[in-house]
Amino acid sequence: MLTILLAAAAALNPYSSALHKVTPAELSGHLRFLADDLLEGRKPGQRGSDLAVLYLASELEAMGLQPGWKGSFIQPVPLVELRGKLPSEIKFGNGVTLHAGLGVKSDMVIDPDAEVATASVKDAPLVFAGYGIVAPEYGWDDYKDIDVKGKIVVLMNFNPPFQGEGVRLWYGRWDYKYQQAAAHGAAGAIIIHTTASAGYPWQVLSNSAEGVRVALPPEPGEERLQFRAWVTEEAARKLAPKLEELRAAATHKDFKPSSLGVTLSLEMPIEKRVIDSANVVGLLPGTDPTLKSEAVMFSAHHDHLGKVTPKPPATDGIYNGALDNASGCAAVLTMAHAVSFAPPKRSMYFVFVTAEEQGLLGSKYFAQHPPIPAGRFAVDINIDSFNKFGKTTDLSVLGLGKSTVDAVVKQVAAGQGRTIHGDVHPDRGSFYRSDQFELARVGVPPLYARGGPTFAGKPAGWGDQQQLAFEQHDYHQPSDEYHGDWDLSGAVQDTQLLLEVGLRIANAKSLPSWTPGDEFEAARKSAAR
Repeated sequence: MLTILLAAAAALNPYSSALHKVTPAELSGHLRFLADDLLEGRKPGQRGSDLAVLYLASELEAMGLQPGWKGSFIQPVPLVELRGKLPSEIKFGNGVTLHAGLGVKSDMVIDPDAEVATASVKDAPLVFAGYGIVAPEYGWDDYKDIDVKGKIVVLMNFNPPFQGEGVRLWYGRWDYKYQQAAAHGAAGAIIIHTTASAGYPWQVLSNSAEGVRVALPPEPGEERLQFRAWVTEEAARKLAPKLEELRAAATHKDFKPSSLGVTLSLEMPIEKRVIDSANVVGLLPGTDPTLKSEAVMFSAHHDHLGKVTPKPPATDGIYNGALDNASGCAAVLTMAHAVSFAPPKRSMYFVFVTAEEQGLLGSKYFAQHPPIPAGRFAVDINIDSFNKFGKTTDLSVLGLGKSTVDAVVKQVAAGQGRTIHGDVHPDRGSFYRSDQFELARVGVPPLYARGGPTFAGKPAGWGDQQQLAFEQHDYHQPSDEYHGDWDLSGAVQDTQLLLEVGLRIANAKSLPSWTPGDEFEAARKSAAR
């Protein structure tokens, strides 16, 4: 009878043999190891990260996958750590003193940026430059009619409503703002933090404020700041008493940057250290002689924040990163095991990237140095924290509307009795905060999806409450741990969906395409094949 039922299921869904291999036990097993205290928070350059890389590579090999990078499962990623020796107090020319460093009482978070022995500014004027955005397609330029070379720009977080009120784009991300400030020759950039504009509370920044910046080596001609900083809104008002007026003016296209009448002098010695880190890359070759040169990619970041001196009474100081993102790694490992039971026509790459928490560095390096030309990747299915709260009746697709991948997702979700929708919190710009973004920048269509926020058998709003509680208490905190008590039924549901989507695309006649006019369509057209 069992044989008959399995045969019937296979007839209905040719991928059922692979999907049945996605189990709570396998997800839990990988998760339990990767989130263990033994790995000490998996920070790049530390022993725990090396253990995670070894585990991931060993598991891929044991599953029968092939090395995916030049005959190896390891793609070395060169990282540079810049550690600034910060003064605890930052004094400005108007007599204001702000406190920098760790802890919720800090006013500023400052990190080095340029690879110099000492970050130095002398009587550098502070200039309010609005959102710090240059967007010709929207007729927007916050740097017009002013020279900020050698100056310090003070910037608002987020972006104007280019695509609707409350929708954050790449322009609204902090990394874009720092890059743009450097490109205009600024010596430093200070972003004003609010919980609403950032999408997370000040403690997320201040609890890891060690004056450390990890980056890839600068590219030829790349400009860097002397420092990049955040400041609380209360502290920003001390530097700019008319902050509300400035903010109001900055919401209009005719805004012009203006001096705040404040200067800053800062000397910050910097220690440079080269970090040997790595992406892990496994390959399942396709079965079709022609289509095997193209590939579906699954990705997850393996790094987290390491450990700090324990803070009594309730923490051991280890940032285990169980949900973020040992869970994503567990899901990708589980899929890598499952696909061997339904090998598709196109090849499949399983990629675990480093240094996501430092600014998507591992995925950026992979996108710049792919094992096959970027134009041959059909899709990047990225998992950055899976659903630990149970089964859902819906699915959030971040970046919904960007490509024809959506149609495949909709079909598979319907088969599970679920509906799909876009990001329920578009103000957070989550699409631009995870690794699929760096692949999208080189033209690879993305899929970043997670079940919810409507949970089966739970009242309306329950899912939002669980997510908010996690963000307020556990996100980027030592309390993001795994004790075997999560409801993994939703994680199985989502992992099966993503696996089936990947298999369908890997067996399709043609590659997915970007929606005409999308911000990444041009990158696809120019991507090497």
